Amino acid sequence: MKKITKLLFILSAFYLVPCQSFSQGCVAIRQFSGLGNAVGQGNMLNKGELNISGSYRYFKSFRHFRGTEEEHNRLTDHTEVINKQHGLDINLSYAFSERMYGIVSMPLQYNERSSLYEHGRTERHTSYSKGLGDMRIGAGYWLLSGEKAKRGNTAIGLGIKFPTGDYAATSTFYNQGAEGLELEKTVDQSIQLGDGGTGLIVDFQGLWNMSSTLFWYYDGFYMFNPKETNGTPTNRSRPNEAIMSVPDQFALRTGVFKSFEKIHGLGASLGGRIEGIPVHDVIGGSEGFRRPGYVISVEPGVSYMLGNITGTLNVPVALFRNRTQSVTDIENSTPDNVVHGDAAFADYLINFTVALRIPKKEKEVFNSL
Repeated sequence: MKKITKLLFILSAFYLVPCQSFSQGCVAIRQFSGLGNAVGQGNMLNKGELNISGSYRYFKSFRHFRGTEEEHNRLTDHTEVINKQHGLDINLSYAFSERMYGIVSMPLQYNERSSLYEHGRTERHTSYSKGLGDMRIGAGYWLLSGEKAKRGNTAIGLGIKFPTGDYAATSTFYNQGAEGLELEKTVDQSIQLGDGGTGLIVDFQGLWNMSSTLFWYYDGFYMFNPKETNGTPTNRSRPNEAIMSVPDQFALRTGVFKSFEKIHGLGASLGGRIEGIPVHDVIGGSEGFRRPGYVISVEPGVSYMLGNITGTLNVPVALFRNRTQSVTDIENSTPDNVVHGDAAFADYLINFTVALRIPKKEKEVFNSL
């Protein structure tokens, strides 16, 4: 049981970044949109103990896809959109009991978006956004306890995503209109700090012992965003794409983790993940502008645990990218002209996490004589 608990603590940092976010680029899933095992860290703690973690994520998206086909000409013509996104997620988790846990998660972001088409199509310029993202709070419950959890465990959780991030962030755009003015306008949906909706997160995670040093892990989430649009202008020409949509999001990860007995505290993982934005929301409407799609990646990782501190690095590498046809694409299509928007994706993500477990101080008991 102690070995499972230790491995759960090491693996916790691998689960902190299920996505976001997001798919990697213009498919605008927010980073750290799911609570993942950031929630589940409570299981690695005794009742009343805390876990504090910080998780940094970076990617550069520049490869354009329309459906599953890459548009190689965007690179050769130097017309590609380049998104660079930095995110820091700060998590505080608490164990209410052996099986019940909770977490508060606060994301911070800094984003850059370089393009031609947003700046008059003659010069490349960059727009920016930075600040607090959409905060999340959640709780969960491990299904097994005691002897039943010796070989592994699975947890289910619920969370709420609050619209604390600016969903109408602005930046300077150049060469606007016939007079080539500089105007302050809302930035692209892919680098907005929030989506403007209150979301419900359903999540699960688990770890099972396959051999003395090999474990199977899995986790995933779906975020329901009932709100249809958020009122933020997209600066796009088509009337049905004038306002930003508030889309659902999802992610699923699974793989194996191996601990190394000869190097105490060292572990490595290899798995796969899928994350993205659906075409249609499960609850509420799906109108407004969105770039639906998903990316499938292979995800290697390494971790090291020293005392109560665990550091992890995982680098998902994209294998398959698909910018699916949106609701507005379908609405704007005719038998003679099928509309299918594109999106830029990254080749890989960099996720680095440091987690600190704070043990509960034992109360000293003095027996009176």
